Amino acid sequence: MNFFDRSNLSLPIAEARIGGGDHTPKMLGWNVAPEDLKQIPEHWLSYEEPEASLHYLLGLLYIAFTFCSLTGNGLVIWVFTAVKSLRTPSNVFIVNLAICDFVMMVKTPIFIYNSFHRGFASGILGCKIFALLGSFSGIGAGITNACIAYDRYNTIARPMDGRLSMTKAFVILFLIWGYTTPWAIVPFLELWSRFVPEGFLTSCTFDYLTDTFDNRMFVGTIFTFSYVIPMSLIIYYYSQIVSHVVAHEKALKAQAKKMNVESLRSNVDQQKQSVEIRIAKAAITVCFLFVASWTPYAVLALIGAFGDKSLLTPAVTMIPACACKFVACIDPWVYAISHPKYRLELQNRMPWLAINEKPVETASTHTEMTTQAPATT
Repeated sequence: MNFFDRSNLSLPIAEARIGGGDHTPKMLGWNVAPEDLKQIPEHWLSYEEPEASLHYLLGLLYIAFTFCSLTGNGLVIWVFTAVKSLRTPSNVFIVNLAICDFVMMVKTPIFIYNSFHRGFASGILGCKIFALLGSFSGIGAGITNACIAYDRYNTIARPMDGRLSMTKAFVILFLIWGYTTPWAIVPFLELWSRFVPEGFLTSCTFDYLTDTFDNRMFVGTIFTFSYVIPMSLIIYYYSQIVSHVVAHEKALKAQAKKMNVESLRSNVDQQKQSVEIRIAKAAITVCFLFVASWTPYAVLALIGAFGDKSLLTPAVTMIPACACKFVACIDPWVYAISHPKYRLELQNRMPWLAINEKPVETASTHTEMTTQAPATT
């Protein structure tokens, strides 16, 4: 069966409501109650029902995603909140991002249930809950990534006076959720747009297919506030970090050359900077994953609202959804690889993980001020 074939659009949409005989292909929505059909955009009802094996495969894939994400993000939340040395203002955002990824996967039992029942089995309420949690976690993760970029910029570019206090971190955290909440509540209450099934009718999101002015305005607005603004902040702050590091290293090398020494840094300074750079690399990786996973979804929504809807087949729309879930699985393991203190605590609490992380030295004050041999003339 070819899910990318648009020739089936000539079939009457009414056929979506009934199951055909043994040799008649069933349409998406064939097993949906008549009163629930109004919740499904007509665009999807013109496609054939996918094979049962494809539903089951996606269900099994989401079970694996759920296990990996809940385990990894659960460890991040547990370790970063339980260990006093990790309860820092900067790590407030790390925990918040882990909570967003955790919430994103808490909703997957609805998708799994729908997949094994081959369609819109959880009904309108299940659809709304699925999309509500997805909106909170997706938009919340985007804004949190922007705040992580801002914090990393302050820590590296302004190490003396740029570090956040715990009070300021929690104020920013409150603003993150204040920024996120309207974009989840408004379509949930159907005050502006609504939540609807998409693709194989096993997942739900905001309506990007209804061809009305109000709905297109909603898609354009949420695209700007939940994608363009966080993306712009992420790009700005990380570009500033890169330019600052390059300029700083250039200045240090020039000064060391004037003083005829190899380095102006002590061992402690070098180790501290190495830790900061590792954490910054982890943050950049996570933000890149966010951009890579949510960009296809943003493009998909724009095509649905303003472009050629024939490009959006059920199979195509499942790809960005899987990408977002995959990134929610990867995020915590990026920190497990790159965050020195987190790795050290995992090593202490779970030695069977066989993590080999050495503690950062804090007592040494040996300074690398080795004099270079005078240049011969």
